[in-house]
Amino acid sequence: MTTSLPVEVESTRQPDHEINPQFLTRWSPRSFTNQEVTEDVLLSLFEAARWAPSGSNLQPWRFIVARTDEQRAKFHSFIAPANREWCEKAPVLALAISYTKATNGNNSPSHAFDTGAAWGYLALEANNQGLITHAMGGFDHNQARETLQIPEDYQTHAVIAIGYRGPVEELPERFQEREAPSTRRPVSEFLYEGTFGQTR
Repeated sequence: MTTSLPVEVESTRQPDHEINPQFLTRWSPRSFTNQEVTEDVLLSLFEAARWAPSGSNLQPWRFIVARTDEQRAKFHSFIAPANREWCEKAPVLALAISYTKATNGNNSPSHAFDTGAAWGYLALEANNQGLITHAMGGFDHNQARETLQIPEDYQTHAVIAIGYRGPVEELPERFQEREAPSTRRPVSEFLYEGTFGQTR
């Protein structure tokens, strides 16, 4: 069994099968400090995303990054108010988008799936670098497209807050009790064999 987990992780996350601890220690806190993420550390996250698998190696993911006050203010304009309550301290925000076309001009069937894989790689490397990440679906997709001048053949997916973890007490009170790693359903509830619904 995986050992040497942080107490807050160990209390809610015990795997049924042996895995690397990085999959358990990565979670999505909301409390950020405003400590700067240096260029080399930040680029290492996107270097990890670079090596994600993709259909026909099309690598459809793109990330629009906001690091300055002016850039973050643009992002804040389309992020849902409930998310802005906690994400405004994050020193880096990134919008994950994907190119929706294949090389032949037809719609790519896997662009969103592939971009999700890239986000997963990014999140794991952030954890390896001592950073936290929190992806948000709560934003105005149309306003984001207009504000950031995103072409129509790209799909918007999630805003990702990136930075260093802050104290729980600095969160708005209604978020404090939620600032803990969540559990997951067991493998037996989502793994079928041979046909849909046929559990192992």
